[in-house]
This record gives sequence, structure tokens and C-alpha cells, in this order.
Amino acid sequence: MSDDLEPQVPPAGEEIHMPGSSIQPFLLAISITVALIGVTISWVLTIIGGIVTIWIIVRWIADTRRDVAQLPVEHE
Repeated sequence: MSDDLEPQVPPAGEEIHMPGSSIQPFLLAISITVALIGVTISWVLTIIGGIVTIWIIVRWIADTRRDVAQLPVEHE
């Protein structure tokens, strides 16, 4: 009866997937900041910041999809 109430614990030695370190969050914050500053200073900065922001988001999604694709099939 107590077995039904205990949480499922993964077997010892199971590999835990952790994403690698990335500079993308930092670059995304900088590019958004450049775009916002560009709103008040120059439309050129807004365009540059927006393009870099979109490029970083696309790269981040692609990297995440690649990481997820490398997970074992039986991973939930």
C-alpha cells in the first residue's frame, strides 16, 4: 500500500540532461536594449537591435531543437 504513495524515483545512474552554457540570453538582452534605446535616439539603432534580436531568437530556438533531438527516444 505504501508503494502507491511513494513518488517514482529514477534508477540510480540515470543520466540527467542539462543544457550547456550559452551567451545567447546576454546577447538577447543587449540587442533588446539597443532597440529600445534606438526608439529615442535613432531609427537605425532600432532596426539593428530588432534584426539582431530576431536572429538571436532564431539561433536559440535552433540550438534548443538540436539539443532536444539528441535526447534518448525513451525520454519523456
